Amino acid sequence: MTPGGSTPARRTFSVPTLLTRSPLTGFPARGHLPAVAGGGYSRRAGRNTDADRERAITGNRQASWAFADAFVSEDDALIRARRRAHEAGLRPVSPGTGATLRLLAAASGAKAVVEIGTGTGVSGIHLLLGMRPDGVLTTVDSEPDRQQLAREAYRDAGFAANRARFIPGRALEVLPRLADGGYDLVFCDGDRMEYLEYLGESLRLLRPGGLVCFEGTFAQGRTLDAAHQDTEAIRLRELMRAVRDSPVFTPVLLPTDDGLLCAVHRGP
Repeated sequence: MTPGGSTPARRTFSVPTLLTRSPLTGFPARGHLPAVAGGGYSRRAGRNTDADRERAITGNRQASWAFADAFVSEDDALIRARRRAHEAGLRPVSPGTGATLRLLAAASGAKAVVEIGTGTGVSGIHLLLGMRPDGVLTTVDSEPDRQQLAREAYRDAGFAANRARFIPGRALEVLPRLADGGYDLVFCDGDRMEYLEYLGESLRLLRPGGLVCFEGTFAQGRTLDAAHQDTEAIRLRELMRAVRDSPVFTPVLLPTDDGLLCAVHRGP
């Protein structure tokens, strides 16, 4: 859960930029656009132009993302938690990202999950919905007031008090106190500048076969564009390289909302 406006902007990426600029060394970069069947035809020229194709691809891709993001509906408890996040100036995970977290927790049979960045409980509810009925969510946030809102949201969603353990404090001070190899999933939605350190802690915390996920790795498109050289974008690229190139992870980068980087810890 990250600070933000009450109505977070949707991603708008430039197709030529994404296809021809590759800010991550070793990532594929294509210098041409594929033809789009049934669209992008220029009557004046009598053929598909690059500009027509770019517009068609961008429109199709954005429509697909929007449809996928809203595919799994949210119940009243989640809608209320999401509204409280917006009122607090926070940017909660999107419905599509939440549904992905729920699926990953369910597919892995997660019983013990760590969440970095409690927020108002939106991502926590999704995780709890996917976890085993006897599972416990350990959620860390530096703002106790937010954790109180999340506690109310979990209760509103019908979860017993013992399903969540709230730990206030900075993540890098709390994580070292958690048990080695004791967790099935670690979800990171805290300080983007600390994501590499969270990765190191996750290696210790996860059991073999466990999952680590990082929310917001696209940074509103800045990470994907080599023209952006701000510190956060650079750090996120370093994170992507570290996860992609590590022999102990099987990674995937999902285009849900602002980018969800996930990896399975295969063990030593």
